[in-house]
Amino acid sequence: MKFSTREDIDLPLDKVFEEVSDLDQFERAALRRGVKIRRLDNHADARAGMQWEMDFVLRGKERHLDAQMISYDPPNGMMFEGKSGGMLHHLTVDLTPLSKKRTRLQLELELKPRSLPARLLIQSFKLGKQKLNKRFKQRVTDFAREMEKSAAR
Repeated sequence: MKFSTREDIDLPLDKVFEEVSDLDQFERAALRRGVKIRRLDNHADARAGMQWEMDFVLRGKERHLDAQMISYDPPNGMMFEGKSGGMLHHLTVDLTPLSKKRTRLQLELELKPRSLPARLLIQSFKLGKQKLNKRFKQRVTDFAREMEKSAAR
């Protein structure tokens, strides 16, 4: 199952990459949402090989996710992979310059079930895919608008 969206941002490519590669910011946001997150590496700066362990509640059940950054290509994008129970996750962040002051952010999240319970979870997601897609797109849009606002300050 795939979720994807793209958003055009009125900022230069380097500035957008700086924001999307600020992984500490995303770790803090996850903590605020109740996710227990732990870094498994000791890299001071963003790079391929970074790893996280996360525990969170989804659909009333405690879940565990092991994630790692598999590609880091400044200023073009990043890729992450994760494993949660019987499910594989693949997140791609791709940046494309549209002009000197405008950048396209493209996100793609792919979920691949590898067990029967994971297949059942994906089936329940498919029933609400339109709503989930809308939420996914809205969060990316909100993130893009917040980036533009903070750059204007």
